[in-house]
Amino acid sequence: MIELEHLTKRFGDKTAVNSLDLEIKPGVVTGFLGPNGAGKSTTIRMIVGLDNPTKGRILVHGKPYAEHDSPLRTIGTLTDARAAQGGRSAYHHLLALATSNGIPKRRVNEVIDIVGLTDVADQRVKGFSLGMGQRVGIAAALLGDPATVILDEPVNGLDPEGILWIRNLMKNLAREGRTVFVSSHLMSEMALTAEHLVIIGRGELMIDMPMADFISQHAEYLVTVESPELSRLEPLIQGAGGHPARGANGEMVVTGIDSKSIGLIAARENIPLYQLATSSSSLEAVFMSMTHDAVEYQATADIHSVERASE
Repeated sequence: MIELEHLTKRFGDKTAVNSLDLEIKPGVVTGFLGPNGAGKSTTIRMIVGLDNPTKGRILVHGKPYAEHDSPLRTIGTLTDARAAQGGRSAYHHLLALATSNGIPKRRVNEVIDIVGLTDVADQRVKGFSLGMGQRVGIAAALLGDPATVILDEPVNGLDPEGILWIRNLMKNLAREGRTVFVSSHLMSEMALTAEHLVIIGRGELMIDMPMADFISQHAEYLVTVESPELSRLEPLIQGAGGHPARGANGEMVVTGIDSKSIGLIAARENIPLYQLATSSSSLEAVFMSMTHDAVEYQATADIHSVERASE
């Protein structure tokens, strides 16, 4: 478990993290989201001792990270995929980390196999793509078989197969009882991976709740209905508390009640249905709306205005 108590970090006049209180628990993947500049990376750097808090404290498994005897066995962290020394091979980079932390040599080959780099382990890291560099960083995070894993934007540079792999890896680590804390700015990705959700904006806590609760509270469900008797069905849906509207192609789009209720109404009144489909509003759109005022840098001109200005 990771505990953050009134965690605050200031850089001069700028407050990057402001009195953050969190408990990051084992056994679940906790998604850590926020727009660029929200304070995610600064928070992670403080957890692993790369930055010192201005105020507050951090406990990792009950004590400050610096007091643990074997850091890589306590927390495995991916903070920068380019952190490896480029002139070394992936194998020798990981071997150096293992040797300096008292980790058996056999573990190097184990993590290389886990991240899928066996065929290129002897190649120099400077020739790796961003996605391959991510895999080296993840291998380093897993090297000490840590109880806690923190990954900062782990899907950067990964292809679709790699993204699916990292999703499954994080879920498996959580099932083993580890604390898994993953930073991202992509709500759509975290919706497929995280079981708990933390959102910050301008360094302040905005959301701290299970992902299922966030979805149920913030996602708007829409039911699309097609029938030759929509005019008869419409007032019945309104009477049941639904809010029907006509779509662009003449279909009915309903909010306020679910598809099961609409189906039962239609069956009771012998109204044939051609389509009864449920969809939800994009969680990405919900996230963007929620964090809009917390974005550090916002574009104000669209591409068309730029094109006109250049003519």
